[in-house]
Amino acid sequence: MTTAIAKPLQHPLSFEEFLSRYGDDDRYELIDGEVFDLEPTGLHEEVAAFITTKLCVQIDQTDLPWFVLQRGLLRPSNVGMTAFRPDVAVIDRTELTKEPFWSEQSILTLGSSIRFVAEVVSSNWQNDYARKVEDYAVLGIPEYWIADYAALGGTRHIGKPKQPTLSICTLIDGEYEIQQLREDQSIASLTFPDLKLTAEQVLKASR
Repeated sequence: MTTAIAKPLQHPLSFEEFLSRYGDDDRYELIDGEVFDLEPTGLHEEVAAFITTKLCVQIDQTDLPWFVLQRGLLRPSNVGMTAFRPDVAVIDRTELTKEPFWSEQSILTLGSSIRFVAEVVSSNWQNDYARKVEDYAVLGIPEYWIADYAALGGTRHIGKPKQPTLSICTLIDGEYEIQQLREDQSIASLTFPDLKLTAEQVLKASR
């Protein structure tokens, strides 16, 4: 996801302050009290939309009690002053009765409500490759995709020379095992085992 500091802040924002100022605008997320302006490009949105479309087909075909939420807020109860806004999130409808805010606002607090997340990488790739890998794993989200269609991530994450990479993070014993896919390599999804896609199809969805 594209991230850029929205404006210099005199002090870190609490979640309540963030919600009051930016809660109605899905351009913003909060990480450790700092507001980030997502400003997604058109190409970024095309990749996110492609992933959403393919997952919706899988959900419909298997008649799962899930749906795809785009740009809802994820406020982890174990992380202060933070509210992530995943590009794509697959939500388990059966878990929503446990969510304290859901009936009034598109805010999730529990990892058990989320079956899958995807982030499309843009300018501030560090959050997607480091911070969110850690926090999404702690939340217990079973599967996390990092779609780096422009090869912006650091070489420690996508290798050298850098090239477009789809990282499939699968939760095993509380930590993500990460598989890097490129070009025509097939995706093996634990959450969607019948999904038939290659990394190239996802990464070139905007072309």
